[in-house]
Amino acid sequence: MNQQTDRREEILNATRTRTFTWEDPHKLFGIARTMSGLELMRKMMGGEIRLPPIMELVDFRLRRVDPGEVDFVFMPQEFHFSPIGTVHGGIACTLLDSAMSCGVYAAIPAGAAFTTLQLNVNLIRPITLESGELRCEGKVAHLGARTATAEARLVDSGGRLYAHSSTTCMIFPATSK
Repeated sequence: MNQQTDRREEILNATRTRTFTWEDPHKLFGIARTMSGLELMRKMMGGEIRLPPIMELVDFRLRRVDPGEVDFVFMPQEFHFSPIGTVHGGIACTLLDSAMSCGVYAAIPAGAAFTTLQLNVNLIRPITLESGELRCEGKVAHLGARTATAEARLVDSGGRLYAHSSTTCMIFPATSK
């Protein structure tokens, strides 16, 4: 065997590890009740408030937060892979659901809450390391008093579509005390 083959074998057989940390998410729950979703996410994006554990786990970041619209960025990594060597579809679903629901959160007033009622995802093409950084764009399509609908797209730097989705969320108005 030559030196190049030996190096390739070393890389293929290397043990890979990943470690991440997070703060107690209950702290974030308390803070979230005191401000609008738009304000909270802008503080997260600015580093004033720690990210929720799911963002640390999957490794995606806020890129833009506007009323009713949120963009995340995501770089595919080996630890996202399914057994067939592509990013697991559940990772794409997580990104899409997060972008849509955070878009809804960025549109509702302080003290209000929401939950996903329905999620529809279309996975268009496989996500691999070669896909490069992806952007997940979520946008509210309809905001009512009790329900909201939103849409999201997962695209690469050239605008090539990898997945798209829609959701319906239930809104829980702020309660007065």
